[in-house]
Amino acid sequence: MNGFVVWITGLPGSGKSTIADGIKERFPEFVILRMDELRKIVTPYPAYSEQERELVYRVIVYTAKTISELGHNVIIDATGNMRRWRELARHLIPSFAEIYLKCPIKTCIEREISRKETRGAPKDIYKKGREGRPVPGMSVPYEEPLNPELMIETDTTSIEEAVSVITGFLSCVIRT
Repeated sequence: MNGFVVWITGLPGSGKSTIADGIKERFPEFVILRMDELRKIVTPYPAYSEQERELVYRVIVYTAKTISELGHNVIIDATGNMRRWRELARHLIPSFAEIYLKCPIKTCIEREISRKETRGAPKDIYKKGREGRPVPGMSVPYEEPLNPELMIETDTTSIEEAVSVITGFLSCVIRT
């Protein structure tokens, strides 16, 4: 039996990693695939080019698919700024859900500036975006999901509430 894969998507600073950790606390069997950790292995000196992004997002989709085929549940913790990558996962993975953490970029910038724990994320993301580096929502597009299974506005919803909503949803969809 295949495992379930949930992709948590949203702008950098929208709360993806924090919420993924909260889900993992309630569902310890989940494997978290963090793009920031994967990127360090696949592209140790990242340029964040379109070609590089295409490669690393296809790798994370393939990895999630493979782990789920082994019967494990997976959380993809990745911005996934282009809809085509999330749709690829939806197409390849039979038990899949997309959770969109919607958050104004102003709030994401404030969070990114003040965060102490980065969980592997590069520092000063939005500062680099202002300097012209490719940052989703600033200098490269972030294509919002068209029909996510869940959408949570993380500027008005607490982490605890968001985790509770998501774990409630997962309790209904995960085959035990």
